Amino acid sequence: MEQDQYLVTIFFRHDQSKNLDEIQNYLKESGFWKEFPPEGIEIVSWYVMMGIGHVVTIKVPSSRLREVNIAIEKRAWPAFRTEIYPTYDFIEFQQQFRDAC
Repeated sequence: MEQDQYLVTIFFRHDQSKNLDEIQNYLKESGFWKEFPPEGIEIVSWYVMMGIGHVVTIKVPSSRLREVNIAIEKRAWPAFRTEIYPTYDFIEFQQQFRDAC
């Protein structure tokens, strides 16, 4: 991964006051499915967690972080409440800890 790129994990929590059809209609109308993530942003993983919603990890160049934030604000709200976390890959460290035991 390039030095100026970051992993970012986004929790798109379902608005439970809306049913799934209402959420999907809003996301389609807002352009969420077409515009998120912005062109050229790599999706590392995209899972649906029952009871939570979508959990998406993307790889973002630092110069495009604002663009990702705006896409979320314009396209995902109010269908989702969002939480955004800087993320890093821990697997190498986990293996080192395991090997040391």
